[in-house]
Amino acid sequence: MSLQLQRTTFGNPANNGNVLSKQEAETLLNEWVLNDRLKLHMKQVANLMQSWAREKEQLNEADQWRWEMAGLLHDADWDQWPDQHCKKIIEELEARQIDPEIIRAIASHGPNHFGVEPETKMDKMLYAFDELSGLIHAYSLMRPNGYEGMDIKGVKKRFKEKAFAASVNRNEINDALLKAGLSLDDAIAFIIARQGSVA
Repeated sequence: MSLQLQRTTFGNPANNGNVLSKQEAETLLNEWVLNDRLKLHMKQVANLMQSWAREKEQLNEADQWRWEMAGLLHDADWDQWPDQHCKKIIEELEARQIDPEIIRAIASHGPNHFGVEPETKMDKMLYAFDELSGLIHAYSLMRPNGYEGMDIKGVKKRFKEKAFAASVNRNEINDALLKAGLSLDDAIAFIIARQGSVA
């Protein structure tokens, strides 16, 4: 099964700045994603995207929501339509005339799978946070105090253990961090500090 999108342009430039309202995005999330674990992952990535946009890029609230929305909906079609992963949500957002930058970020969050290279900062950070967020959350579930007291060293130890969270592709994480210009330590520290608050 190939998930390659066979295209590299998404959305219509005339729709720059168009977003779903938070309520519309939540409704879409709840209708499309029935798996609570996946829903939590998407909310965690959304929180990381919004935090990065606010703290590191110093973007205004409207632009922070664009980043957050890309994180919130990046896996929206994975639960019910895994064979159409990425394709279905992209088509849905194009039909709703959403900002092409948001659509492109979603299209490029797994370049090995979808054939779209991350280019913008939004693209690169979504790719960087996606898998690493999942690995860190998996680690939190096996710790008695979850995220409390979690440190970079502990995460890196699990990162090196191939059997731990085996579905998480370490090569993709390294590739993503390289593209984003971010060290593994810095990325882990950023995620640990923010992810525990999302439930």
